[in-house]
Amino acid sequence: MTDKTAEVVICGAGIAGVAAAYELAVKRGVGDVVLVDDRPPLTLTSDKSSECYRNWWPGPGSAMVDLMDRSVDLLEALADESDNYFHLNRRGYVYLTAVPDTVTAFQQSAEAVAALGGGDLRLHDGRAAAYQPAHPHDYHDQPGGADLLLGSDLIRAHFPFVAPEAAAALHVRRAGWLSAQQLGMYLWQRAREKGARLVAGRVTGVDVANGRVHSVQVAADGGAMSLATPRFVNAAGPFLAQVGQMLGVDLPVYNELHGKIAFEDTLGVIDRDAPMMIWNDPVRLPWSAEETEFLAEQASTRHLLATLPPGAHLRPEGGPGSQTLLMLWPYHTAVHNPPQWPLHFDAEYPDVALRGLSRLAPGLAAYFERMSKPLVDGGYYTRTAENRPLVGPLPVEGAYVLGALSGFGIMAAPAAAELLAAHITGAALPDYAAAFSLSRYDDPDYQRRLAVGDFDDGQL
Repeated sequence: MTDKTAEVVICGAGIAGVAAAYELAVKRGVGDVVLVDDRPPLTLTSDKSSECYRNWWPGPGSAMVDLMDRSVDLLEALADESDNYFHLNRRGYVYLTAVPDTVTAFQQSAEAVAALGGGDLRLHDGRAAAYQPAHPHDYHDQPGGADLLLGSDLIRAHFPFVAPEAAAALHVRRAGWLSAQQLGMYLWQRAREKGARLVAGRVTGVDVANGRVHSVQVAADGGAMSLATPRFVNAAGPFLAQVGQMLGVDLPVYNELHGKIAFEDTLGVIDRDAPMMIWNDPVRLPWSAEETEFLAEQASTRHLLATLPPGAHLRPEGGPGSQTLLMLWPYHTAVHNPPQWPLHFDAEYPDVALRGLSRLAPGLAAYFERMSKPLVDGGYYTRTAENRPLVGPLPVEGAYVLGALSGFGIMAAPAAAELLAAHITGAALPDYAAAFSLSRYDDPDYQRRLAVGDFDDGQL
């Protein structure tokens, strides 16, 4: 082992790359793992999401549920061994609808996910008191599956800030959030203890000889360098496609820009112990007559007068004494190929998200004219058409991919890294491995299912 050799070179020090380094170095005993990135670990996109997790994913098939269940197992084990260094909780996700005619469809959708292995679905219609609220901090001994609460009175008994029109609330229980930055740093510190190292630089090429990876070219602070290696992992996040091209491989991915808003809930509208709350109905925003006239005059804002898609969501952020709320709503997702920096978000995004979420929590209307200065950041969801990850070997011997983790990188990274490491080391593969391999696109039946829209992407 020298500074210019490695057993495995990983391009990208986001949560995917760091989790892969941990899995290889700590769990599999691979002796010389090198991460290459020209940014500090976990600083590009990994900490720009809601930092949440869930095992509740639609089909077809159970692959996404199985992957996420495994990832949650690994997250809980890491929390146990680290004294919960990264603040894992299990408050869950609560999906809400105010449309009585769609409550049946809401229930049927939940039953379908439960049948895929998401856990038991329990119905509560006000005549039973079996519903167990989530513990705000503990992730042990909490219910699995999901609880479906029917009727406004029952919903508001547990979530009094929710709109009285809410007709059903689906509380997904094997779900919650964590600190992505602290999870990543814990994994990276453990990997470093086992010899993993970071090269501060940018991968500029991958040399292939006789059909297999031979070395990786890096533009580093000290000048160009070559790392001789038999194995290369493309974990480049938003740059996944560009790095794939260095191997002559076209990866079927694209980048969506997603924004996250933080502001101070100084009035205490949202319970600080609340789960992640999601409004599952389309929304028309509550504009005044003057605002409506102003928005209608500009082509760039006229769309804000139309009905906007479902999916606005929020959660509390921070420890004791915090008043911060996070708001996210992908009502418009710009596609950037290649990715572009600096990121740009519409000036009206915080106001739009706040007004949309006032449908979920009417008390938020108090901030329409007095919102504290919001902090807006975000990143790219690098995704495939069906919103399933790419994990496994590429059509060049010794080359692998770990990416297209979309908006679920934090929750999927432990199990995805485990799957990648099994491919690299020749270990037994889980049943879901084929569902995430690039070779799935070689299957004509898979392509047909993609073409007819069989896949529900499950994205928030």
